[in-house]
Amino acid sequence: MIEFEWDNNKATANWRDHGVTFQHAVKAFSDHFAVEWIDDRENYGEERFNLLGICEGVILHVTYTERGENIRIISARRAQKYEQKYYYSENSF
Repeated sequence: MIEFEWDNNKATANWRDHGVTFQHAVKAFSDHFAVEWIDDRENYGEERFNLLGICEGVILHVTYTERGENIRIISARRAQKYEQKYYYSENSF
């Protein structure tokens, strides 16, 4: 089973800034139609990934990294319109 982790200070700031808890963001990983890609916009010193997944009817954009066998959530927010279009273009419902 996948284990999730995060920095509690970052989680609090994420809730304040984006209105999404990391506990809620974990549910996006259960979306069987989730879209993932490597976040290579910058050199973060670690490999980062982006995930678009539906959670309770809302598409979330979650940035994360892998730490051993755990997934460490870095940020989570509601997907922007262009990201929502991308999600649906990758999935033919």
